[in-house]
Amino acid sequence: MSDEIVTIDARGKLCPEPVVLTRKAMNSLSGGMLVLVDSPVAKENVSRLATKQGYKVTVDEVNGEYKINIAP
Repeated sequence: MSDEIVTIDARGKLCPEPVVLTRKAMNSLSGGMLVLVDSPVAKENVSRLATKQGYKVTVDEVNGEYKINIAP
């Protein structure tokens, strides 16, 4: 397991793919991750998943794209 922050670029991907990619990363990492999405639905779904798994979630929006910071 790694403590480094991993970036998942899920821009342009439709749900549930961003959630699936995030869940896979959660299963193999002990550190945080940054998930990039460009859909409000994907932002909500990924954020909900991370929160339910006990992670701390913050979201930044820049030009219609979302940076979801997920920390243990």
